[in-house]
Amino acid sequence: MVTFCISLIALVLGYLLYGRFVDRVFGPDDRVTPAIHIVLPNWKVFIIQFLNIAGTGPIFGAIMGAKFGPVAYLWIVLGCIFAGSVHDYFTGMLSMRNGGASCPEIVGKYLGDKARKVMLVFSVLLLLMVGTVFVFSPVTILQEYGGTALLWIICIFVYYIVATMLPIDKVIGRFYPMFAIALLFMVAALMVCLFVEWPLLPELWSHPENMGKAADSSFTDQVFPCMFITIACGALSGFHATQSPLMARCLSSERKGRAVFYGSMITEGLVALVWAAVSMYFFYGEPAPGYQLIESVGNKGFLTSAPAVVNIMCNSWLGVTGGILAILGVVAAPITSGDTAFRSARLIIAEAFHIEQRTIPKRLLVSLPLFGVSLALLIWQVEDANGFNTIWQYAGWSNQALAVFMLWAITVYLIRQKKNYWIALIPALFMTCVCFTFLFISKLTFHLPEVIAYVAGGACMVIAIFWFYVWYYRNKKSTK
Repeated sequence: MVTFCISLIALVLGYLLYGRFVDRVFGPDDRVTPAIHIVLPNWKVFIIQFLNIAGTGPIFGAIMGAKFGPVAYLWIVLGCIFAGSVHDYFTGMLSMRNGGASCPEIVGKYLGDKARKVMLVFSVLLLLMVGTVFVFSPVTILQEYGGTALLWIICIFVYYIVATMLPIDKVIGRFYPMFAIALLFMVAALMVCLFVEWPLLPELWSHPENMGKAADSSFTDQVFPCMFITIACGALSGFHATQSPLMARCLSSERKGRAVFYGSMITEGLVALVWAAVSMYFFYGEPAPGYQLIESVGNKGFLTSAPAVVNIMCNSWLGVTGGILAILGVVAAPITSGDTAFRSARLIIAEAFHIEQRTIPKRLLVSLPLFGVSLALLIWQVEDANGFNTIWQYAGWSNQALAVFMLWAITVYLIRQKKNYWIALIPALFMTCVCFTFLFISKLTFHLPEVIAYVAGGACMVIAIFWFYVWYYRNKKSTK
């Protein structure tokens, strides 16, 4: 619990100190924002932004990441403060500075048209996978309470169509705050339980290694790079770049950006941190792991799925209220993230191909093909026993690759503005190395031996450094 407490304090200080520093680097002012048609109250924008980027990401990712042991705390804290929050803040602020532009348009402006096209494809594919995954996971839970999988799939897609078609203030603006408050209440209640129970958890200084290998021989994923892909939401997530522009179009002042964009990411980090600690108790608690002390777990132990851990811990520690909150967390949260994923995909495609979106027929023109592809993916996912895991892993890598593009775009922006570019360059280089190394080492792609994969990933980072400084000095000469 000591590592958890230190991490908790570090996140709060990160917002108060580093968040203010990042805000000063950008320099918000009183210029007119793109919030012309829809201006929402600041608190509501924060709540919607938090739920849009959160969903079940910081819960499921933290649970799976906790299997690595307390080293997960490090990535949640450092990743959230120095990478994820910087990424989210600048994405939102640059969108505001560019008329509410989407992430591909921002990348295109600072990295060129080729990068814009790659970002466009990456964004839409990632959003489709996110929307599909966030249909499948709640359906598996809802089936336990009655109805068939097909019935729940139809219900969720009907909601998606309605939510995607209507303006953001008609559905999202009215109902999302309720879900976000429920999610935050669940996390706050679990945090209270952690302090009341004060379980004996493994500390970072006593277990800096990958504890998953010791817990189960089948768990052989490497801390680097796999943990940095597994824990995305709650540390750094490219998916957030697709969501921040939605809220950038609803803020009345740039000066509110730090609380909304940087603050919501820190809040998500707190959610991930709490669930990492709860999961650490479940997998590694002393004198016996939590799954051995809770009768309802069955015999899955260390291999218990993330949704099952949510249900078990909420019901065990929070009772009936916990069960209700678990349903909101495992069902409502992914559904709300799914519909914003489809909304973002629609807007990104419409912006890229200059298709106006004021009328319903034009919105359907873009949305229906998206829903059709998602349904095809969903059918394959249901029929293939390993379909969910496959899509989740591809989505995880694509998610972080998306973040890499945006971090490089932010770096270029800061250089052109003659501002402190190191705050974006360092995480951009690190995540470049992570993504390439994962590509080389993953069983889904090249599956190279560890040593070769690490050398190749490091070489890609060196090439990125070389490329960057060549561009940097050329840019410096051209601007003299």
